[in-house]
Amino acid sequence: MPIILPNGNARVLVTGANGYVAAWVVRSLLDQGYIVRGTVRSQNKGEQLKKVFESDGDRFEYVIVDDFTKEGIFDEIVKDVDAIEHVASPVTESNTDTYEDPQIYIGPAVKGTISILKSAFEYGTNVKRVVVTSSLAAILRPLDSPTALDERDWGDEWVKLIEEQGKQAPSVYKYFCSKVLSERAAWEFYNTHKAELQWDLVVINPSHPPLLDFKAVSEVTRSVELWYEYMAKEQPDEILRSSYNYIDVRDLANAHVKSLKREAAGGERIIVSGGRSTWQETRNVLYASKPQYYASGGLLPGKPDIQPEIRAIFNTEKAQRILDIPYKSLEETTLDTLAAFETRGLVV
Repeated sequence: MPIILPNGNARVLVTGANGYVAAWVVRSLLDQGYIVRGTVRSQNKGEQLKKVFESDGDRFEYVIVDDFTKEGIFDEIVKDVDAIEHVASPVTESNTDTYEDPQIYIGPAVKGTISILKSAFEYGTNVKRVVVTSSLAAILRPLDSPTALDERDWGDEWVKLIEEQGKQAPSVYKYFCSKVLSERAAWEFYNTHKAELQWDLVVINPSHPPLLDFKAVSEVTRSVELWYEYMAKEQPDEILRSSYNYIDVRDLANAHVKSLKREAAGGERIIVSGGRSTWQETRNVLYASKPQYYASGGLLPGKPDIQPEIRAIFNTEKAQRILDIPYKSLEETTLDTLAAFETRGLVV
């Protein structure tokens, strides 16, 4: 399929544009010369975004989509766009403790994904590429030892756990299950209609981005909240030594834009991760740079010499080969995240 370059007329639809990742995707698209149409749930959220992107003038517009699981809700919205970045998720990590019924997670995630793909299929006459934001949760599975994972892996065990445990399953498992099933639905739709489509599909599977968002975001996401908790509060050894994959949200936004520019990205599932760390290693970075917060008790040093416990080892070769993203280092991302908390007076 043709690539979508910022030629002055290329218009990209971004769903959930006031969300954590999506707002950065909008920013990156505008900075690189695209025209952006963002969906929001209310006029108030749309006007907030218009103010944030005021300097971009009419290159940014918003449309109100109060429920993107409704069939046909995107039909008119996709008619004159060249690409779609489907970033929105009705249930995110920020509200995973809210619901007992797994279908509250699964149903909207699957329906929302199919809704926009169906509209792009039937009405997106100019659409050349659709990028769907999934998650490493759709690849990860419960692990007892260091295990290499790549784009061929699926987190189907989360689905089995939800089938077995239902409402009793941990909320995060329900969230993981929704990411698996919504991505499965996207690929099933794409492969079923592939011969008739004039656009191709790219799925981005990112680790969670810890950089605190700018003022466009209405709520701090759970990944940011967890980051702060793991830096500033007492944590058991199993948390301090556990490994996690990180991605600077600015790099993740850039990956979404590059997915439009690289022909080889079409039809691919791509793990996007800046690297792997442990929560203690991240604390060590902060301790070396901001000792004053440890003296005041605003941050806690943890156990600097604790041995790491590695489980998932994600292969990011495909992203390096196709997208060629110059990832920000753990130190830069960590210190910039802390700076964002500092400006909000959240660290003393």
